[in-house]
Amino acid sequence: MGLWFRLLAARYGLVRGRLQGGGREGSVWWRDILNIRDGVGSVGGAWYPDNVRLQLGNGSQTLFWVDKWLGEVPLQVRFRRLFDLSENKWLTVAQMFELGWGEGGEAWKWR
Repeated sequence: MGLWFRLLAARYGLVRGRLQGGGREGSVWWRDILNIRDGVGSVGGAWYPDNVRLQLGNGSQTLFWVDKWLGEVPLQVRFRRLFDLSENKWLTVAQMFELGWGEGGEAWKWR
């Protein structure tokens, strides 16, 4: 996880891997950023997800379960039960690869 993501997660909290607004305690600036992400008040859909795409690169900045790196839906949504059972919810694609995602690989740890 990147430093800014960890900082914002500590300040505002996470629900199902998504940064939250912080309610009344959140800054107006941060709530505006989340409104852009979620498409609140925009015309014609969600501006951010409709116009910004993730480039995987070496996978060191891409969360395996949470980011949309394989198709249009995060793996945590597509494979909800596996995500719930996974002990490696917050690893990057590169970390999962290093652990081994072949049969018997350490990347696949379940509770």
